Order: sequence, then C-alpha cells, then structure tokens
Amino acid sequence: MNIYLVGGAVRDQQLGFPYKDRDYVVVGATAEHMLAEGFKPVGKDFPVFIHPKSKDEYALARTERKSGVGYKGFDIYASPDVTLEEDLQRRDLTINAMAQSDAGLVDPYGGMKDLKAKTLRHVSPNFQEDPLRVLRVARFAARYAHLGFTIAPDTMKLMQEMVSSGELKTLVAERVWQETSRALGEKSPDVFFDVLRQCCALYAIFPELDALFGVPQPKEHHPEIDTGVHTIMVLQQASLLSTSPVVRFAALTHDLGKALTLPEYWPSHHGHETKGLAALKKMVVRLRVPNEFASLAEKVMEFHTHCHKALELKSSTLVKLFESLGAFRQNSELEGFLLACEADSKGRTGFEQRQYPQSDWLRKAHVAANDVNAVQFIKEGLAGKEIGKAIHDKRVYVIEQLKKESL
Repeated sequence: MNIYLVGGAVRDQQLGFPYKDRDYVVVGATAEHMLAEGFKPVGKDFPVFIHPKSKDEYALARTERKSGVGYKGFDIYASPDVTLEEDLQRRDLTINAMAQSDAGLVDPYGGMKDLKAKTLRHVSPNFQEDPLRVLRVARFAARYAHLGFTIAPDTMKLMQEMVSSGELKTLVAERVWQETSRALGEKSPDVFFDVLRQCCALYAIFPELDALFGVPQPKEHHPEIDTGVHTIMVLQQASLLSTSPVVRFAALTHDLGKALTLPEYWPSHHGHETKGLAALKKMVVRLRVPNEFASLAEKVMEFHTHCHKALELKSSTLVKLFESLGAFRQNSELEGFLLACEADSKGRTGFEQRQYPQSDWLRKAHVAANDVNAVQFIKEGLAGKEIGKAIHDKRVYVIEQLKKESL
C-alpha cells in the first residue's frame, strides 16, 4: 500500500500558494485494508475515507468511465490494480494531476511544465466528460489570474465544445452555486465570469448577466458605455473593497434591470432598479442562492441610486432607506450595501479612483439615528404605534440637525 499527497496541496506547494486541505490517494489497497487501519468511510459513490486522527481524506486509486449524462454519469472502478498514473489521468488539469511522496514528485502529465508556463491545460480528452469542469477551470482562472495564469487555447476550445453540446444543462443548482460562491471568494472573481463568457457558458448558466452585454448606458456617467463591461468593472472594484462573496454578488447583480428596459428608454434605463428584481429572483430560485446573498443583492439593486444621491436626499427619505435596509436591527446589511454601492460608483472607465463621500455621510447619519431608542418615549407615556412613530420622527429630526452641521 502506497500513499501519495495529490491535487491542490501539491499544486499550491509548488506555487508557494496558501492551502488548507490535504488529500491523499492510496494505491494497492482495498476498502477492507482502510477499515482495518481505523479509517472511516464517507459517502456512497466514491471509495473515500477519513483519517482517524488528522481527518484528512484518503481515496483509493480509481478510474472513471463515462456511462451517462452530467457530472454524475460515471462508473467508478476502484481496485488495488489501479496505478497512480491511471488515477491521476482522470483529473481535470495537469497542474492538479501531480502527486507527492517521500520519494519525490510524480508528474506524468506535465503539471510542473504548465505551472512554470502559468497555463491551465486539460489532462486528456476525457476532460469533456464532466460539464462541471467548465466552471472549475473558470474558478482556477479567477484564483490564479493575478499570478499571470491563462487557459490553454486547446482547453478553451474544448470548453466551448462542451457548452455547445448542451451538457451544462445537466448540472444541478447546488454544484453550480458551489463553484460560483467559491469563485466569488477568489482574488479575481471577475475572471470567472469573463472566462464563462469566452466559452459561451455565461449565457447557459447566467443568462441574466449575459444579457447585459451590448446594452448601452449614458456616456457622461458611463464612459465604458456597455452595461456588461460596467458590471465586470463593478465586480473588480467590489473585490478591492471587500473580501465578502455576499458583497461581491450584490455588486455583480445590481444592474440586471438594464437588460429589461425597452430600447426606447436607452440609455437612461429609467426604473431599472425595480425592473431587475424579477430577474434577480429568477436567478436566486434557479441556482438556490442562499438568503444572505439574495437579501443584500435585492437591497443593492433597489436602492443603489438612493445611495449615490445620499447627499441630496431628504432626512425623511434617509430614515426610510435605513429602515428598508434593516439598518436599525442587530444584523444590519448597511455596511455591505455601502461597499457594493461604492463599487458601482467606481466601476466605470476613469472613475476608479474617485472619492465616494456618500458612504461616510450615510455612516454618520446612521450612527446619529441609531442612538434614538424607545426608552425615552416609554418614559413619556407613549405606547404601541405611538412609540414607533415617535422614534421615526426623532430620527428624521436628528439627521436634519446633523445635515445642517455637516453638509
């Protein structure tokens, strides 16, 4: 029985890139051997075991044969006779098909060569058997773009052919969202969506985003003009402002309504803030997007223009905005909202470095309004709805006074 460290840990060790998980492949063993050594089996589809102490994953060497459609359409063959090279051949990219043991690096498919060339290249033609790999490659491109990695032309061509075949339609929502949410947490999440667009997968998976490309905007506010280009730029800015995938998703989806406004309303897109809510809901339901992501995205979409005009808004309108954002509750979404709106303001050609005083003003106004509570009104003998109205009115007053002092 021989044990090898494989996959991401080997790849990132060679890159000097941080990693957490350590996965191993076991050659020359059976499930009975693993159980006898105290390993705990996990899952039903794959021969994978958990180490009793380290909790790392150990998988028996296996091969896979395409037997149906989708990423689950495979027959798994695990046997002591399966070699390490056979196990590595079923992996997606050459940089993920290396193994490490005490004897040294095992690299039968040129992973180190591609690491040095900063190239994401498929291991074999069997790559096209799993449609999820289109998203995985896009995610790896997002992870390593800042290091200069690009996708090999022949791999991109294969991804385009996979999209054309219609296989991506077999992907289940949970797997699509898992790859997407992980991509949103990478250093360059915009690259994920750019790669999907290059291979035509954006239309297949995120049609609401794909529809934004080619939709014009007013040049004085959007020198980049194209709404799709603006959307990618906003995501880039969001990535500089926040590491939160939730904030980044809200920034990404804030302008979906611009694809739904009639051409006669171009390029102003009047009312796009509310028109996009239906498209966002459709995406959220289809991909089973978690509530935390959906909630902030909805608020940023509906109220981002309010944020941009914050210095001009009435005090009463500001209080209503805070109330709509749940800013006076414990789990306030205000900070995420402000970051996504700032990203929108800066995600425009030539505007990347401009200041966004609206955020500072709204934070200051919120602090002042949030100091108002029910205690003083209860002491004054108010009850029920009277208290709520009194709190609202006092918050309006407090912000109005702050406005006179600050603006």
